[in-house]
Amino acid sequence: MNIVWFKRDLRLEDNKILLEASHDGPILPLYIIEKELWLQPDLTGRHYNFLKQCLDELDQSLRNYGGKLIIRVGDAVQILAELKDKHSSIKLYSHQETWNGWTFSRDAQVRAWARKTNVHWIEKAQHGVVRGLSSRNGWSAKWYSSMNKPASQKPTHIEFVNERADLIPTNSELKLDDDELYQAPKGGRREAKKLLNSFLNSRGEKYRSEMSSPLTAIDSCSRLSPHIAFGTISIKEIYHSTTNRLQDLKDNSTHPAKDWIQSLKSFSSRLRWHCHFIQKLESEPEIEFRNMNSCYDGLREHCFNRIYFEAWKSGHTGYPMIDACMRFLTATGWLNFRMRALLISFSSQHLWLHWREPSLHLAGLFTDYEPGIHYSQTQMQSGTTGINTIRIYNPIKQGLDQDPTGTFVRQWVPELENIDPDFIHTPWLSPSKPKGYPPPIVDEKTSRQKASKKLYAVKRKPEHKEIATEVYIKHGSRKGKQTTKGTRISLKNKLQGELNF
Repeated sequence: MNIVWFKRDLRLEDNKILLEASHDGPILPLYIIEKELWLQPDLTGRHYNFLKQCLDELDQSLRNYGGKLIIRVGDAVQILAELKDKHSSIKLYSHQETWNGWTFSRDAQVRAWARKTNVHWIEKAQHGVVRGLSSRNGWSAKWYSSMNKPASQKPTHIEFVNERADLIPTNSELKLDDDELYQAPKGGRREAKKLLNSFLNSRGEKYRSEMSSPLTAIDSCSRLSPHIAFGTISIKEIYHSTTNRLQDLKDNSTHPAKDWIQSLKSFSSRLRWHCHFIQKLESEPEIEFRNMNSCYDGLREHCFNRIYFEAWKSGHTGYPMIDACMRFLTATGWLNFRMRALLISFSSQHLWLHWREPSLHLAGLFTDYEPGIHYSQTQMQSGTTGINTIRIYNPIKQGLDQDPTGTFVRQWVPELENIDPDFIHTPWLSPSKPKGYPPPIVDEKTSRQKASKKLYAVKRKPEHKEIATEVYIKHGSRKGKQTTKGTRISLKNKLQGELNF
């Protein structure tokens, strides 16, 4: 009997483990709801609500084959052990998972149990992320080679093993808030396909030029990120669909399609960046918890200002673009990449908060939370990787660039609804001060300069370059370029590009 353990691959299409297991014999399609996982500080009710919709549609898809999804609630090792005791001879199939630190430890426990009990656990790679990677040399070429292969077909026939199923726990039973969102994203594969189709054929034409502003990104970005995170659609499927659409545009366009072509090329490149960043966490799980470059240890840890943190969390910093973005994210569960970078940059640099607590708060807000991307990007924007250009976004300039008329700010910071347009991003300078809106929590220029001075002081340390070189060898992007530890490496702007899905 083959147990197909679904994790974050909640689909039948392009699912290698399901296809292989169904060819090998009867299967038990299993999803385990682990109560302890949902007590972790990075997971919230909005993730669980999305997951429940995905599980419901996956169950419906399996019922079309004559079976059903078996939901079990509890500890993974205990549940798998019970199934082995009942069925005697089993194989365990799953995709490799790069999620948070808790699931990393859980998989280690399952692996130890499988070895001890002689259970053959077949794990397949997903999304082009490589387990046990010895070198980043050639990684990009391998990714493209993997993506260009055909997607796995759905099984033509599945023989099921019947088992009892548990009821899906309510949010309150898992100690989660209901976390209802404004225009909440819908889970499930049908919605993923619908979003992909509308992006490739209507919404995505201005993606490249409109992805940076929260005003336009909400429509021009694909909005597929939560579906990628929970696996209702695979990166390979999206890559193939994007490649095919690009070819159609080139072959059949009766009018110039420059915007479409540039936008879809940009989008396609970000599919690779998606896996590039997850590969960092796969290769070094500790970056969820500690600085990627140890030279930055102790820089912020001992001066965490709780008042600043609470003001940032609630959207009351006195900087309109910061506050509008945080309130929008809290209400909707999504924010475009540029504004995500702005939020973490402001918390790390202007407020000088260590990145760990802000990153946990943002993880709980992002319905599309993907730890590999999240912690890599958080550290990049905080300046703790040592291999990236130090970026300190000016919240006033970002507001003027991305929301020049203040439309976004007025919608999400109603205290500024009637302020003079000339002062929408600097309300403290307005002759008529807005009621109910706080003054700036810090001085923008002074705090930015202090942060920059401290970061560059660390960067000038003799040991910084040596450690940064090791970080780059392990994690750096080098498309088509090979490196060794003896190679002299330029660390200027090695990792560039934005992730917008």
